[in-house]
Amino acid sequence: MAPDEGRRAFVRDDPHDELSPRSESRRRNEIEHPHDDQPDDDGSGSGSPSFFSSRIFKLGAAAAALVLVVAGIVWWLHARHYENTDDAFIDTHIVQLSPQVLGRITRVYVNDNQQVTKGQPLVEIDPADVQAKLAQAQAQAAQAESVYQQDVAADAGLKAQAERAERDADRYRTLQQATVQAVSQQNIDQAITTARNATAQAEASKAKIASDEAQIAVAKAQVQAAQLNVNYTHIVAPVDGHVAQRSVAEGNYVTPGQALMAIVPLEIWVTANFKETQLAHMRVGQPVTVRVDACPSARIEGRVDSLQRGAGQAFGILPPENATGNFVKVVQRVPVKIVLNNIPKDCTLGPGMSVEPTVTVR
Repeated sequence: MAPDEGRRAFVRDDPHDELSPRSESRRRNEIEHPHDDQPDDDGSGSGSPSFFSSRIFKLGAAAAALVLVVAGIVWWLHARHYENTDDAFIDTHIVQLSPQVLGRITRVYVNDNQQVTKGQPLVEIDPADVQAKLAQAQAQAAQAESVYQQDVAADAGLKAQAERAERDADRYRTLQQATVQAVSQQNIDQAITTARNATAQAEASKAKIASDEAQIAVAKAQVQAAQLNVNYTHIVAPVDGHVAQRSVAEGNYVTPGQALMAIVPLEIWVTANFKETQLAHMRVGQPVTVRVDACPSARIEGRVDSLQRGAGQAFGILPPENATGNFVKVVQRVPVKIVLNNIPKDCTLGPGMSVEPTVTVR
């Protein structure tokens, strides 16, 4: 054998050749480090164990799961005491102002969004037309009073004539009974007729006086109506509040019922539309915490004032007819009125603004 071939045969790494130097070295390494060649649990072949299969990871995962369960239970125990909704808004009874007489606007005393007090002048309408009608009604009332006085005086005279005619008739009848020849039957009949005519005229006069009294009452009513129309030319604030949606200006010609402006009263509340499934434990007087979108830092307290008897959709223009067609049950919402106990001065609230009330039900 040639020297080179022998060297190549000696160096050859045959795993089945027990005399191979590399096989001997590997065997010695396995004896000294028996775990070095075992693959990891994750199949990577590395000697270090996997973190996800370690005891620390398993204990941490179990602790985290326990914390989540406990946190969920605590949250449920806490949340079950409250009911809240974001379907809520500031509400009030807005007062719409409109004239009761027609005429031209001569003065507007307020500006947009101005705060006003009850009785404060707002708008002035030209009173010339209604004042003329008032004068006419007063003249008619004076005329009716004059006619009444004349008829009263005439009635007194007619009543006196009736009484005198009745006495004459009685005297003639007495004389006839005493002496038949003293008074003729013709005179007696004439006296009786005169007395009856005088009595009838007196009764007619009384009826005329009653008619005059009715005319006086009508005339006085017309005077009062005309005076009211004069007063209606001075439009004042009916409640304390703020001016909104002012659409009137000096020089405008307005008619009864035309919108001039609105007054937003100072008294406001919250209308919250809770789901009917949230009302099981809701009662009048329960405390409420209200969060306002316009004033996120403000904490407003209130209380449940009342619950509407019926869902909101029942009061719509076209209420649902569940007896017709296919029926799908939908959780309805019921308006709940919440009265506010405190309103921050620096928080501007008005009807329609979004709020989120939270009711303590337990």
